[in-house]
Formats: sequence, C-alpha cells, structure tokens
Amino acid sequence: MKSTLLFVLILISIFSFGQNIVEPEKTENSVQKNHVNKVMFLDKVIPLENLKESDFSRTMTFQEDKDFYIRVFLNNSLINYLHQLDSSLTVDELLKKGNYQFNFIVDGKLLYTENLNSGAGTAESKKLKTSFRIPFISTKNEDSWGKYLWMRFYLTNGGIDALQAGNHILKIEIKPYLKTSTLKVGNVIAEGETNLIVPQKNVSKEQIAIQKIKPNSGWKVSDEKFNHEIIRTLNQKIAENRFRDITGIIVIKNEKLLLEEYFNGYKRDSLNDTRSVGKSFASALMGIAIKDGYIKSENQNLREFYDLKQFNNYSSKKDSVTIKSLLTMSSGFEGNDQDEESPGNEENMYPTENWVKFVLDLPMSENKIGKTWNYFTAGVVLTGDILDKSVPKGLENYAQTKLFQPLGITNYKWQFTPQQKPSLAGGLKMSALDFAKFGQLYKNNGTWNDKTVLDKTWIKKSFTNYFAGSEDFEGYGYLFWRKVYKVGNKTFESYQSNGNGGNKIIIFTEIPLVIVITAKAYNKPYAHLQADKMVQEYILPAINE
Repeated sequence: MKSTLLFVLILISIFSFGQNIVEPEKTENSVQKNHVNKVMFLDKVIPLENLKESDFSRTMTFQEDKDFYIRVFLNNSLINYLHQLDSSLTVDELLKKGNYQFNFIVDGKLLYTENLNSGAGTAESKKLKTSFRIPFISTKNEDSWGKYLWMRFYLTNGGIDALQAGNHILKIEIKPYLKTSTLKVGNVIAEGETNLIVPQKNVSKEQIAIQKIKPNSGWKVSDEKFNHEIIRTLNQKIAENRFRDITGIIVIKNEKLLLEEYFNGYKRDSLNDTRSVGKSFASALMGIAIKDGYIKSENQNLREFYDLKQFNNYSSKKDSVTIKSLLTMSSGFEGNDQDEESPGNEENMYPTENWVKFVLDLPMSENKIGKTWNYFTAGVVLTGDILDKSVPKGLENYAQTKLFQPLGITNYKWQFTPQQKPSLAGGLKMSALDFAKFGQLYKNNGTWNDKTVLDKTWIKKSFTNYFAGSEDFEGYGYLFWRKVYKVGNKTFESYQSNGNGGNKIIIFTEIPLVIVITAKAYNKPYAHLQADKMVQEYILPAINE
C-alpha cells in the first residue's frame, strides 16, 4: 500500500513538473517542507532561515500597534499555478493578467475576496518564490501591498465589524486567478487559520454621546427627529478607531442644522484641509464668471486665452481643448493622476516653477476631447488661471466678493501656486459649517438668503453625468463626482466634492439633505470607502427612517 501511494505521489510530482513554465526555487528549508500549502500567522518579524515551529501563532492577541503578518508556503511559484489555468499564455501575459486571490473568512463566514491587482508583487518573486512574508500590520510601517490588502478587508469590507471584542477564528485561503475574457480561479494553494483574541476597547459615554449643537452656528437648528441610537453607534466606532481620522460630521436637512459632531481634537472653528474638495469651488467660480459675462461660455477653447504655439508639444488638437473638457476631466492632455508614469501626473507639477506652463507644455494624448475621463488635477489649475486673467482684480478678490462674501464665509485659507495665485487644484481650508454652506448653495439651486449667487442652469450642467455607462465609477459632472447610495431597497443619488483623506461635501439630488464629512486619512486606501460606509450604513438610515 505504501509503495503504491509513493508511486502515485511520484507521478503527480512528475506531471506537475512537466506543467511548469518556469523552474521555481527549490524548497530546502525544513520548516517550509513541514507546512507546504499552508498560511502561518506570526506576531514578530523573523527571517525564513531563522523560523522555528514555536514561532507560529495558533492563538494571538490582535493589537493594531503590534506586528501582525503571515508567512505563505507553496509547492510551486505563482507563475506556474497561473500557467496551469491557461497554458497558451506567455510568462509576460500571465504576469499582466493574473495574481493571487485572497479570501478572508471569520468564524466560518467568507467576508471578503480580493483578486490582487496584477501589479502587486515583483515579477521575479511571482516567477520563482515558493515562500513569502506578507505584513498586514507593521510597526516599522513597511510599504507593502499586504498592508493595503488588510486595510481593505479590515476597515471597509466587513473585517472590523466581524472582529468585535472576543475570540474569533480568522482563516485565509489563497488561490491563483487569471482575468482574460473570463475570470478563471484555481484551487486553494495555501490556507491557514489562527484563533484571534480581540481586546475590548475602552470608550467613555462622553465619546459616544451625540454632541449638542451650540448657539451661534450661523444656521437655524432643526428640530426634526433622527435615530439617536444609530448615531451613537457611529460615534462609538469613531471613538474606537474603527472609522479612522474622522474630524467632523455635519448634516443639513431642509436647510437647517440637524447634526454637528467633531472628533479627534477638531472644533467648530477648525480649518479643515480637505484637499481636492476645493476643485468644486473652481466649478462654482467658473459658473459665476460666465453668469457675469467675463467668460463667454464653458465651450470656449484654450486658443482664446493662450498663444499655444509658444508652449512645448504644440498640436492643433491642443487648440480645441475647451473649458468644459477641463471641468469634466476629459481634456485629452497626457495627464492622469492615477497613473504614476503619466507626464501630467500632479506630482510632476508641484516641483515646477510655473504650474500653468507645466500644463500647457504637456503633449496631447490620443483620447478624444470630452469623451475619455482621466483624473487630471493640473487641468483644474488651468481653469484657475483662465479665471484669474478674465475677472476684474483677479481670482482671489473675485472669489471673496462673488462667492465667499455672499455666503458669509470669512475665515478661510487658500493654497497658492508659485505665482501666488489661488490654486483651484485643492487645499482650500475652511470650517465644516462653511463647507456645508457651499453644499447648501447648490441644494438651493444657486440662491443664498434670497440672492442669486450661482445660475441654476449652471448647477444643472454641473450635476449632469457626462460619463454614463462607465464601469470604473458612477459618473462625473463639472468637477463634482456622482455617487449613488443604497439603503434597503431605496437609492439616493448625490453629487459631491471629494478630497484626499475622505473629505466630502455631499449634495443629494432628490432629498433635502447636505452632508459634510471632514477627515485626515490622507493617502489611506480606506479614506473614501469608510466615509461612504458611514453615510450609507449610519447617517442615511438614521436621518431617513
């Protein structure tokens, strides 16, 4: 019997070897040999060559300020597992179309599945490695795709709610996947579990309590009812750091202040750095300048404002770029902030001496103007320069007299370009209540205190989705994002100003509601996901029972 089993294992080994497209590294470590196809949990960083059986944690206390990582042991390299899914693809094609799939299971329930982006991990490691370490939480703040994978699972995809105080079984399964015309997922190539002890977090009643609205807010205070228990639960999660780096929540219902909450040391008069929320102010100011006649329309071309032949990479296509295409992030410039290799990525702009020249020097892409959306911060800088040279006394004075003064906004700070002009790319700081005024202006169809500040036809254009049918996002208007929230069987459409860190001014199109969330989770992958979760699972259910 033993000889027959050995023969079968040898045949399987020969068959597997014959299927390899790359020769993986040899398994020589005794610990790895004992745990092939296993995911093992550790609470301290130990190199593979120093690992002992006693280092693995079958039971561990989960603390977010302590190392927490896994060690994966395989009997082949990823590229060979992918090759088994589709033997017709080359190594390079497999690397571009596939990676690992991670499944997170808590107490027997599958909570989250992620097909890792094909760019996660080095090509060399995916070709050769049969053992690798993935830091989920690192006291040394290691820059790893594993850190962001854990954040997505834990903070925004059910982990933080499932792992309440107490004992839990956390299980991880890893499979290979390929995305060609269809999604192909292989069998489990590694799995493991640990008993996770989650300590109770100490939160005071004061931290959970709904904050009383103080006088002199500048708003009438609403007496409408809302579900206090849901908001207290939300406050508790913020206090427990389950929703992170939140600094403020403002809810305006029927033009009255219903909820005003501050966290993490922030107060009513705190100036919030909401980053790209300021882009929507560029849209408003352009609408005001068109209403006042200083700019004819958003359909004007760049050639009406600049001698484009004086800049690098001139083409006749650049003449046809419109203000509207800048407002809708579809100008056709070689600019994409979501692509690190893009010449027009905003990070390439900031070190330059002249941001306007940076934009106008960029080459044009093959994208048709007005049709292809790419997030392009530098293009919004250009709208600011067009405004600055078109309105009397410049953009800073115009914004003060035509927008901020009518809204009663007096305490704010611009970010400036190297030419000391207000940067409409973002960085405009003001209080959460003043950001709410901006949102309510749009909800009021452009009026404030019975005075028209913004033309309602401009608001209608701003709140139009110019990219319906896109698979990547829910839509975009004139420097406003479209987002639809779902609560039960109801949907709530909104247009919103979004900024790095999870900052939002949310204007709902069909219900009398404006929500402001201020936060400082800058460059964190969970920033907007957690803000949207707060709105969809807590604020909307509490307000619209």
